[in-house]
Amino acid sequence: MFVLELTYTAPLERADALMDAHIAWVDRLFAEGVFIASGRKNPRDGGIILAVGDDRARMAEIVAADPFTAGGVCAYRITEFTATRTAPELAPFRQQPPN
Repeated sequence: MFVLELTYTAPLERADALMDAHIAWVDRLFAEGVFIASGRKNPRDGGIILAVGDDRARMAEIVAADPFTAGGVCAYRITEFTATRTAPELAPFRQQPPN
């Protein structure tokens, strides 16, 4: 599983101009089952996305396709972790620790 943390690198007005395209990108990845949670950080200097997958290179490709990335308004930090414990509703996403 991955935490995708985006931080704005441009004024909010530039990010807001790309927001519709960014939301369409997010919606598509929710529909594909890659994203399971997302939202703005508080204070509003970026956002957080929880993503399902086991391929860091694939996650890098995904964030490169974000209109925010292509538009030069954010930078991503990709953090991989093993979700060994979850709330009951997230049980399908539990993972076994690596040996």
